[in-house]
Amino acid sequence: MNNNMYSKQSLEEHKKMAGKIRITSRADLTKPEQLSTYYTPGVGAVSSYLAEHPNEVKEYTIAGSTVAVISDGSAVLGLGNVGPEAALPVMEGKAMLFSQLGGLNAFPIVLRTQDTQEIIDTIINIAPVFAAINLEDIAAPACFAIEKTLQDKLKIPVIHDDQHATAIAVLAGIINALKVVNKQAKDTKIVILGAGAAGNAVAKLLVAFGVGEVIVVDSKGTIFKGRDDLDEYKTELANITNTRMVDGSAEDAVENADVIIGLTTGGIITSQYIKKMSNQPIVFALANPIPEIMPADAIAAGAAVIATGRSDFDNQINNVLVFPGLFKGLIESGQNTVSEEIKITAATALAECVKTPSPKNIIPSVFDKQVVPAITAAITSKHKHTT
Repeated sequence: MNNNMYSKQSLEEHKKMAGKIRITSRADLTKPEQLSTYYTPGVGAVSSYLAEHPNEVKEYTIAGSTVAVISDGSAVLGLGNVGPEAALPVMEGKAMLFSQLGGLNAFPIVLRTQDTQEIIDTIINIAPVFAAINLEDIAAPACFAIEKTLQDKLKIPVIHDDQHATAIAVLAGIINALKVVNKQAKDTKIVILGAGAAGNAVAKLLVAFGVGEVIVVDSKGTIFKGRDDLDEYKTELANITNTRMVDGSAEDAVENADVIIGLTTGGIITSQYIKKMSNQPIVFALANPIPEIMPADAIAAGAAVIATGRSDFDNQINNVLVFPGLFKGLIESGQNTVSEEIKITAATALAECVKTPSPKNIIPSVFDKQVVPAITAAITSKHKHTT
C-alpha cells in the first residue's frame, strides 16, 4: 500500500471514529443506591477523606493509573511545528497505545502555547489528576528545560518520550546488533548524526552503558569540548563524548566507526560513509519517513546490520516498544525519576526479548506480547522504590 492509499484510509477512519479513545465507567450505574455511592452523597466521604489525606489520592481515583500525553505541537512526527490541533490525533494515538499495549489509562492534552514557562505552569496545575506525564513532540531545546523543571517540581514520573523511550529502543537494538557482529560495547565507536532531543538522550545513554567512544555530529560538524558555538545542552554532550576531540564533518567522524546512528533527516548517509567505517558496520537510519540511507543501499555498501524507524523494513526501532512498559514499570514500582540505570534495565529487557539475534532480527515486533511485561517486570524487580 502506497503513502497516498495510507493517507486516504487514515483520513476516512479518523473521520468515522471522530476520536480514537473514549472514557468509560468502571462500575454499573443502574440503581439509585449505586448513584448514591459513586456520586452524591457517598462521594462526599471520599472527598472529605482525601482533603485530610491527599497523599492517598492514587488509591481512590484514576490518579494512580492515568498518564497525561502532552504536546505543544512544536515538533510533531516529521511534520514540524504544526500546532495543537494537528498534534491532537498523534496524542490520541499515543493514548490508544498506552491502553492497548500497557493497560494504562491515558489522556491526550494539547496546549495552545509554546512558551516554556506557560507549559510548565499548566502541567504543574493539572498534575494532581495523573500518575505520570508523557511529554511528546515538543521541540528542542525547550523540551529539555520543561522536562527538567517538571521532574524537579512534581512527585510523579515526567518523561519526554522522544528522548528517553527512543534512547532505550536504540540501545536495545545496539546491544543485539553488537552480538550479531561479535563486538563489545566497550571497544565500539558510535557516531550519532543529529543533536536534537533524541540524539542528546541516545548519546548520554550509550555513554552510561559503557560504549567506548561516542561522537555526536550536528549541522555544523562534530561536537567537542571547546567548540565555541555550543548551547548549554550541546556543551553538556561535549563534556562526555568525543574524548579524542575529533574536529570535522560527519564524514570525518565515521572513519573506522563501528556504528552510525541517524537521528536527523533523510538521505544524508552516503555509501561512502559506510565504506569508511570499520569491518561489519552497523547502520541505524532512523529518520521518518525517509531514512538517512535506504536499507538496500546500506547493504550494498557493506553494512552488516541495518535498522530503520519504518515498519516495512526489517529491524524497526520504534519507541512504541518502550513507553508502555516503561511507564507501567515506573508507576508500579513507585519510581518518580527515570535514571540512566532504569533506562539500561529497560533496554536490556527489551533486547532479551530476541533470543537469537540475527542481521534481520535485532529487535522484537511492536506486536510482541512479551515486550511490555518484560520491561515492566525488569523495572519493578530491580528498581522498587522504598520509603
